[in-house]
Amino acid sequence: MQAPASTPLSYEQSGVVYDLIDPLKVAAQRAAAATAGHLAGHGFTEVKASRGESAYVVDVGPFYLASIVECLGSKALVADEMQRLTGRSFYASIAQDTIAMAVNDLITVGATPLVVQAYWAAGGSDWFADAERAQALVAGWKAACDTCRVAWGGGETPALAGIVESGRIDLAASCTGIVSPKTRLSLGDELEPGNAIVLLASSGIHANGLSLARKLVERLPQGYLTEVEPGLTYGEALLAPTTLYSPVTEALAAAGVRVRYAANITGHGWRKLLRHPGTFTYRIVAVPPVTPVLGFIQQHAGQDDAEAYGTLNMGAGFALYVAAEDAERTVEIARAQGVEALVAGRVEAGPKRLIVEPLGIEWGDDALQLR
Repeated sequence: MQAPASTPLSYEQSGVVYDLIDPLKVAAQRAAAATAGHLAGHGFTEVKASRGESAYVVDVGPFYLASIVECLGSKALVADEMQRLTGRSFYASIAQDTIAMAVNDLITVGATPLVVQAYWAAGGSDWFADAERAQALVAGWKAACDTCRVAWGGGETPALAGIVESGRIDLAASCTGIVSPKTRLSLGDELEPGNAIVLLASSGIHANGLSLARKLVERLPQGYLTEVEPGLTYGEALLAPTTLYSPVTEALAAAGVRVRYAANITGHGWRKLLRHPGTFTYRIVAVPPVTPVLGFIQQHAGQDDAEAYGTLNMGAGFALYVAAEDAERTVEIARAQGVEALVAGRVEAGPKRLIVEPLGIEWGDDALQLR
């Protein structure tokens, strides 16, 4: 896509520097690994290979338990500004985003989501006085739980004046799931050359890259009300709710399709396809259509393809690695659940790198350091 002449806007310029964040994550993972022995006192063991993956897995005997906690990030700021500009509440949408952040990570390990817990931390008690906004949050949260067939167990609603900014709310969710039968576990043990890579379509920016998207508003003639396409403003497009992918993974399991590995394409964009610790080359030969809002961001931020695809999902929100003979069936099953899908490429013997042939992009093994 042709970029405008203005200076390119990177994710780092919007205040998110992964080179600063990732070392803390790695240090925390190493410290956390030293606590795994405590499980033995309860008669359980960790699944060590789940360390560094999107969800943590514990072997409890007849099945595995998986768990995850995730936050929405700064998308609530977009919802607040769009409510101010339009008078409409978008909190049902960002409730789904928050659920999706947790559930879409949990299912990467083959888990069926069971229970979601809510964490809604407001900048003061007065946040809850807007009954329409609060009820939209509740309704959207329940609807997302219904889509994922997960129980909403409870949550916490603290008023954190002085920690959270007045008039704002920080949304997060934890999710616990079950891997049963145990053969559903998908930590990449069976990933091998010749496997197919199936990409599931995204609904837009999802809930990652919003710092960049908000920074871009400064460059737009009408801010959030700038049209991405006729009848669709930038703010509305950003607030399209994140796709919930658990109906697809549950349908695949019911159909007997074995997922060898899975990746939720969130922060780090397509570099998440390199998440598996093994030495493989991931060759992408077909790319999905780019969601209009993401093409709009790339154009107006002046990003080349490597920057855009290394930051945003660019039309692919989830990756499934399956046996080549299961690839087309995987696409059919996803489409039956209302999610577009594409057989995008294949796994090859190393070295570890990701090659996106149609775009001329290549990343090496140093492009994603999460372990």
